[in-house]
Amino acid sequence: MSQLHQQQLEKVAAEYESLLAPALFAEWPHRLANAADIGDGQDVLDVACGTGVLTRVLVERVGSNGSVSGVDINPGMLAVARRISPEVLWREADAEALPYEDESFDAVLCQFGLMLFRAPEAALREMKRVLKPGGNLAVAVFGSLEDLPAYAALAEVYERLVSKSVGDALRMPFSMGDPDRLASLFASAGISSPKIATHKGRARFTSVEHMVLADVKGWFPFAGIRLDQDTIDAVTQEAEVALKPFSRSSGAVEFPVPVYIVTNP
Repeated sequence: MSQLHQQQLEKVAAEYESLLAPALFAEWPHRLANAADIGDGQDVLDVACGTGVLTRVLVERVGSNGSVSGVDINPGMLAVARRISPEVLWREADAEALPYEDESFDAVLCQFGLMLFRAPEAALREMKRVLKPGGNLAVAVFGSLEDLPAYAALAEVYERLVSKSVGDALRMPFSMGDPDRLASLFASAGISSPKIATHKGRARFTSVEHMVLADVKGWFPFAGIRLDQDTIDAVTQEAEVALKPFSRSSGAVEFPVPVYIVTNP
């Protein structure tokens, strides 16, 4: 990520906001806000906020009497987020070292970020640290790749046509879909007996090309992966076959998305 200039980071973040977020993330902010019981007047933190997909819903929930802060390590994501929601208190920082005082927030949320942290246990400890006594923590992670055959099939296409590292980059967001592992991770971070609830959502891409480009333009560059047009065309062609079981007559690609929402006891 550091190899990209600010302008490039913002361009990738804008692609993330327009291509990936509506197709994969749009239905989850309200579910996560409900899990954390977000309401009027609260001071709330969104960790790994990205372009603010969840943060914007939190702003609606807390109203004018509350406040919402968003923290992310990616300055490109934050630049896009600021343009959309200038009223949020955005800060650039690592989730493993949150720039806030102890017991600062009524609720702390993290939507689909935990899988990407270098040290997830440290990040959870930080979330717990900045949470007020009696406050609510809510963390969402995707289910395992075994329960997401569409992404498993697409990862195999990347591995076959490009490299294993590219296939693994697509697999990474689905690396924490194990309730036992989640319970152990939270316990290690000092959050014992967390509540782990299974939810079912649905991904909706307008086409196979849309699904391919969502990662090629809105995710892979952050992982240092750039594909030329010939490779993108070849992947898309192979993906048309691999994703046929999930394709509709309109050409859209739709499939179930299992998600675990973990809350403190």
